[in-house]
Formats: sequence, C-alpha cells, structure tokens
Amino acid sequence: MANKKIEKRIRLKAKIRAKIRGTKDRPRLSVFRSNNFIYAQMIDDENRKTLVSASDVKKDKGSKADRAKLVGQEIAKASLDKKIKKCIFDRNGFKYTGRIKALADAAREAGLDF
Repeated sequence: MANKKIEKRIRLKAKIRAKIRGTKDRPRLSVFRSNNFIYAQMIDDENRKTLVSASDVKKDKGSKADRAKLVGQEIAKASLDKKIKKCIFDRNGFKYTGRIKALADAAREAGLDF
C-alpha cells in the first residue's frame, strides 16, 4: 500500500510541476513532508538555484503542526529579508491539509503572497 501512495504522489507532483515554474521575481515555494520533519525551499527554476530554505530538523518543541507553522514563519522571514514577497506554492503532490496547510497559512500571515 505504501508504494501505491508514493507512486500516486509522484504522479501528482509531475502534473503540478508541469504547470508551475519559479522565476527570480516569483520563485517556487516547494514543501516536502517526511514522517518526522517538514522542509521548505524557495527555488528559482530559471537559474536552478535555491534562494532560501528552512526546516524543522533542529526544532524539538511542540507538535508536528506547530513545527510546520514555525517553518512557514521562518521561510517567510528569510524571503522577505531577501526582498521576495511573491511566490508560487508547490505542495509537491501532498494533500493541502494538516502540516502543509499550517505551513502555507503561517507563511501567508508572515507576509508572503501566493
């Protein structure tokens, strides 16, 4: 069953990535969720560079959803420091619920526009 879930997510990811592309002015906010951690990156697909990244690997406090909110705030703060206000959200094939939604909402509240 786990393999089917992973294959489905990879198919969805390919569909999503065919439609969106990050630029220097409006990078792609890519989110990856593992069983234990959540990661976020601002990616410029034209130059193939990661502009900003954040994760909860070194954060031990709180639930997974709380840590996802912290990562959302952290990625937004780092992006705004680099004068990136607008981005394109890439959920990477994950459903837009739980930790993915918590990260996105926290990033929006902190000032990112997507």
